[in-house]
Amino acid sequence: MKVQFWGAAQTVTGSMHLIHHDGKQILLDCGLYQGKRQVAFEKNRQLPFAADQIDVVVLSHAHIDHSGNLPSLVKSGFTGPIYCTSATRDLAAIMLLDSAKIQTNDVKYVNKKRRQQQKNLFHPLYETLDAVRTLKQFRSVEYDQAFHPLPGVEVRFHVAGHMLGAAIVELNLDSESPDGVPTRLVFSGDIGRPDMPILRDPVTVPGTDYLIMESTYGNRTHPEGGDAKKTLKEAAHAVYEGGGKLIIPAFSVGRTQEIVYRLNLLAEAGELPPMKVYVDSPLAVNTTDIFRDHVECFDDDMVNAILSEEDEDPLDFGELHYIRHINDSKALNHSEESCIIISASGMCEAGRVLHHLKNNIEKPSTMILFAGYQAPHTLGRILLDGSRDKVKVFGQEYEVKAQVCKLEGSSGHADQRELLQWAEEVADRGNIKKIALVHCELDSATELRKKIEQKKLGPVIIPAPGDEMLMDGR
Repeated sequence: MKVQFWGAAQTVTGSMHLIHHDGKQILLDCGLYQGKRQVAFEKNRQLPFAADQIDVVVLSHAHIDHSGNLPSLVKSGFTGPIYCTSATRDLAAIMLLDSAKIQTNDVKYVNKKRRQQQKNLFHPLYETLDAVRTLKQFRSVEYDQAFHPLPGVEVRFHVAGHMLGAAIVELNLDSESPDGVPTRLVFSGDIGRPDMPILRDPVTVPGTDYLIMESTYGNRTHPEGGDAKKTLKEAAHAVYEGGGKLIIPAFSVGRTQEIVYRLNLLAEAGELPPMKVYVDSPLAVNTTDIFRDHVECFDDDMVNAILSEEDEDPLDFGELHYIRHINDSKALNHSEESCIIISASGMCEAGRVLHHLKNNIEKPSTMILFAGYQAPHTLGRILLDGSRDKVKVFGQEYEVKAQVCKLEGSSGHADQRELLQWAEEVADRGNIKKIALVHCELDSATELRKKIEQKKLGPVIIPAPGDEMLMDGR
């Protein structure tokens, strides 16, 4: 038995880990790598294994860096089932179709100029039909229900608290150990934070032998007292008084709903200025509808809000407008009204937010408020790192005159303290044989490894792409 680490190894994106067990292959996640466009282009096209040799995929959650390359896997010959929670399946249905559409449209946009320049034309990684074929292979299983995707393999999903439907994956693998007890491998997926809006808190899985654990923020602690609602209130008032626009690049799934939930609290309390709020992302609009269908994922505060609010909807309020049609989105670029625009993608690498940046980034009255992690080399990271030079949007250069800020206290990832607490609870029986830190940059993993080793929770590795972790049973 072994695990090969092919994605999100010493980097944050492109989650992909391959389990070899009893002659079978189980793939944990198949995400898109996000980074420098040319590097990402090549990495996402070239799978590091034979797709037709994979027997089963187990998907932790629907974020594109975990699910986004599934259509490439299917396109390359994978014909097996893809297991996930029902909420993840519902979200993946719209996210993968949206991903295919965005890739097709963005390639079409870029190719207009490449054709004029007589350059080779690009082709999308996959198209809508590939996404549809992929969705036919999904199989839904609810939290805490055991299932057997292969002989000798038992799997359970546990609440991860990171996004709607996100799961910590527990795999019990039959082994040749003398006592005949299965080897327990736990894949954390992405670990959420306790006491965050909307979703239930992450749980732990005791009795773990081998742990694959995310460590996105393994070298930092989220600021104490980071009050996202207060920041949103202050940003809205500042932009309104300056007559500008507040542009919030946000992931359509999870982060957008969290921001809307907090804005709803401000609106209910009469603390927002008289300005319209636009959610400009068809994916975010569809996602919000899916949120309403999965009350089983909600925490008590969200349930109580549904029961107590007059409109029974914490994801809607009077000045909020969900935009689906492209013409309504374009109209925002020509409007001079002061407003809040929440749009995807969260890292400013694709989607409608690029058009809003193109039309507003050179205006000092604009504020760009980042609400999530920005991968290295993405436009979002370049802006957040404080670049005041010109940046490229759709191949054209623009001066950065807008204010650029970060929404603290809104991260969907556990910080160092929370990761350590989660790992301690997983290791409560002291039998962890190895911990592999993934979904992280190297400096983050290195710092977290020191902390884990100080607490003597178990031996730690930081695998590079292609590295293996052997599992020798109990």
